[in-house]
Amino acid sequence: MITTRRRLADGREILYFDREPVARNAIDTRDLPTTTTHSQRRFDPLLGEWVVLASHRQTRTFLPPADLCPLCPSTPERATEIPESDYEIAVFENRFPSLSTDHIELPAAVAGSPLTELRDGYGRCEVVCFTSVHDSSFDRLDPQRARMVVDVWAHRTAELSELDGVGQVFCFENHGEEIGVTLAHPHGQIYAYPFVTPRVAKIAANVAEYRKAHGGNLFGDLLAAERAAGLRVVAANEEWTAFVPPFARWPYEVQLYPHRRVADLPDLDDAQRDAFAELYLDVLGRFAHRFDTPMPYIAAWNQAPTPKSGVPRDDWWLNLQLFSIRRAAGKLKYLAGSESGMNVFISDTTPETVAAELREVTAS
Repeated sequence: MITTRRRLADGREILYFDREPVARNAIDTRDLPTTTTHSQRRFDPLLGEWVVLASHRQTRTFLPPADLCPLCPSTPERATEIPESDYEIAVFENRFPSLSTDHIELPAAVAGSPLTELRDGYGRCEVVCFTSVHDSSFDRLDPQRARMVVDVWAHRTAELSELDGVGQVFCFENHGEEIGVTLAHPHGQIYAYPFVTPRVAKIAANVAEYRKAHGGNLFGDLLAAERAAGLRVVAANEEWTAFVPPFARWPYEVQLYPHRRVADLPDLDDAQRDAFAELYLDVLGRFAHRFDTPMPYIAAWNQAPTPKSGVPRDDWWLNLQLFSIRRAAGKLKYLAGSESGMNVFISDTTPETVAAELREVTAS
């Protein structure tokens, strides 16, 4: 894979990823102001968690028509976020980032609330364009392109993990207008957080406690049990298993685990990357064809915290969580009182039934 780095008109970095050598010399001709952000993070002392405030994102582009899509290649008539006339995969710094490598001076605490620590919104947010084809989706990529996306995720994870102050790198895709997608072009995002997220911190603590109590790896033992039972397995190959977790929160939720433990995406070898692309396309196809219309979904990589985070990585087991708010044809799962107020999920489906339904779906 060949990587080419360029700059956009406002100074943001853009990277092109190609399988073969391609001259990437197009210039961004737009007259853009220098990108700045005034994001900040505030610490919730009750929950022990950081909250990011990014009010400047209120003006970001929202569901433009296809002929005004900012993620399509540029043309002589219209310049976009991608200066080239075509591309395979492109990654660039978000124009409306929640987190930025720009540092701003802030007091140590929020005005009038000395218990609420205040920091700038340090980090980095990137957009990953999977293809230049606007009317496509991840499940319609060919296996070679899907594998290439895995390589790009690994490339960006490795590089962003080296940034001082980054505690966790999160690769994800929001798919479908019901999820809240603001751009229909096939793309994902990457967040480099300045802390370890609550989900990963909690899992890491439980994994450490399980090791102390049972001497085993919690991830590995869960995977082994699911593979042995088979009740909730949706699909599998020699390197990966996709199963509905027995404790699934979402109406349709599948987790993909490699059979051999790795901590993060850069740790995956060639065999694991090839097999993931194959299995992931299979599962996405089942999501796309479960109902008359494709399911909206979120695909979230659970990677180990960065080596600089201070959180142990030795027992972490990379996995992908794929889930949808679709609970039935024409019906969505809303996070209402119990889920939003108390973070206690009440599911409208059972994992065993969902797994059986997905196994029966013809993925193409």
